[in-house]
Amino acid sequence: MSRKLRVRQAQTVLPFGVGAVLDIQGESFVATGIADWPRKRQPVDSPRLATRLRVSGFFAAPPTLNDRYDNQDAPGAPYIRFPTWLFCGSCRRMRRWRIADETPGTPPQCPLCSPRRPLVPMRFVQICKAGHLSDVDWWFWAHSRLDPEDRQACPSRESRDSRAQLSFRVEQRAAGLEALSVVCTVPKCRGARDLLDILGTHGLRCSGRNPWQRATERVDCRETVQVVQRTAGNLYYPVVHSALDIPEAEGPPVWEGEAAERVRTSTLWLALCSAPNGPNAPALREMIKQETQADDALIDALLAEEAGTPVTTAAALDKPVYPDLSSEEWAALTAPAPEATRDFVVRHTGLGLAGENQAPWTTLRERIGKVVLVDRLREVRALQGFTRVAPDATFVPADTSRRLRWLPAVEVYGEGVFLTLDAGRLADWERDPAVRSRVLGIRADLDRSFQKDRLEAHTGTVMAPRFILLHTLAHLLIRQLSFESGYTTASLRERVYARADRDQAGLLVYTAAGDAAGTLGGLVQQGEPPHLAETLLRMIEAAAWCSADPLCAEHPGQGFGNLNRGACHACTLLPETSCETGNTLLDRVLVVGGGEVPGFFEDVITSARATAVDQEE
Repeated sequence: MSRKLRVRQAQTVLPFGVGAVLDIQGESFVATGIADWPRKRQPVDSPRLATRLRVSGFFAAPPTLNDRYDNQDAPGAPYIRFPTWLFCGSCRRMRRWRIADETPGTPPQCPLCSPRRPLVPMRFVQICKAGHLSDVDWWFWAHSRLDPEDRQACPSRESRDSRAQLSFRVEQRAAGLEALSVVCTVPKCRGARDLLDILGTHGLRCSGRNPWQRATERVDCRETVQVVQRTAGNLYYPVVHSALDIPEAEGPPVWEGEAAERVRTSTLWLALCSAPNGPNAPALREMIKQETQADDALIDALLAEEAGTPVTTAAALDKPVYPDLSSEEWAALTAPAPEATRDFVVRHTGLGLAGENQAPWTTLRERIGKVVLVDRLREVRALQGFTRVAPDATFVPADTSRRLRWLPAVEVYGEGVFLTLDAGRLADWERDPAVRSRVLGIRADLDRSFQKDRLEAHTGTVMAPRFILLHTLAHLLIRQLSFESGYTTASLRERVYARADRDQAGLLVYTAAGDAAGTLGGLVQQGEPPHLAETLLRMIEAAAWCSADPLCAEHPGQGFGNLNRGACHACTLLPETSCETGNTLLDRVLVVGGGEVPGFFEDVITSARATAVDQEE
């Protein structure tokens, strides 16, 4: 049986980038490191992102029409079969599949059945916090309940591979994982154990490598191994960065701007330079970052300049880099006379409410600043690496060989709508004690979260109320546009610009999918007057009520790490590929109001309801 298995070029970065497990047509594969990519690659140009990530450039996997899973010579991003332990759905025999067993164009089949039946991958794998992934030692699992003497006496002990006589049984009289068991079929061996307690830790040894790494790349890993389902959410946490292709600004390098000067003139800078790897270095770095609003990338570059050594590349780092890319994009989107390029075309417009003198349109107009239509934009997304078990676990770079200075990336073209809030009204609203108190509660939860470093790359070290407001507003707008324009929510993305220290107060909603779902067109038309004003009004009215209220609006903390307040799947949350912060730092109450907290658009809802009542009378 011949078949063709496909992964789109855009999917080789997210969601099926290096280290991710892919299930397709009943088979399972894992994406290998970029050191195994073919030499024929497509360059992806993004100097601004490359500078911030400290790499030489980006490459995309070459598009191909060939089956590239079981043919190593075919072009395209390579994937290898994983798990390698398979079983037959008919005879239930288990087999360890080798690369030498592959037949291009044909899925694995059971050699013992006639006619031959397809082999199915085992559902469970093992991972550790060091980023390693491997098969479960099913021979050990089947014999783990035996005494050591009986275990050693099993003839299959010396061959725990494809010759191991194991069977994956299903008990008809039980249910769930208790009905599944791995049994040793060697005569007189009593090795057998069900999968009731398979999930979790069981003292199994870590393989010390990922499936695509050679035996010579194995390390002695002492981390605790966890057994999870191969599609579990904690198996893969990718670290992806994206940047818009904007006109290059004429200015100094990253380490010669005002931020760099603030770092150099800091009273703590000399202390850090004298002992950059000393015991007090982490504390000094944090204080300098809070004092100067600099990020780790800038501090590392300045330290390298002081020491006269080259800057370490992102591919060689043992931790992810979270650069701030918002300043240049904000300047390009808000420029009075924006410069157009081949991949960046914008034009200023408005809500079309200049002639309106009745509520709620006048109230809405007072709260919106600029409206900019982005007729064409280009976004570059780069995969820096991944973690397993938890987002703050050991970082594994996309190049597990640690020899390359480039990263995998893809480019996506689309269009979008950019809008800002009125600066004066926003500042007055942010000074309200009830607003500040509510945001301080979210900030306290963020300080306790394992996602603090990643999220602070978007919020800044000081999280202003405007970030929660604009982020929630972006989610609500995407949900409303999915009704108005026909796009799915997964095909739209957000970019939030809310650094108070840089006078940012805007958001961009744009098409993002790399397939046909992201190229339908029509999003810019939704931003034309008067469509956008009508969309915003319907969005605000819809946000005032949630089917989970009052529980949703009054919730003291929900979502990962209690980083959300009034936000749930019924009213605010999006597919996580559409959100910059993974569906965190959201609060619908700051938009529409509730309890003692005034919403920024609360007056719009009040005037809209009053107008509706007057019209009925």
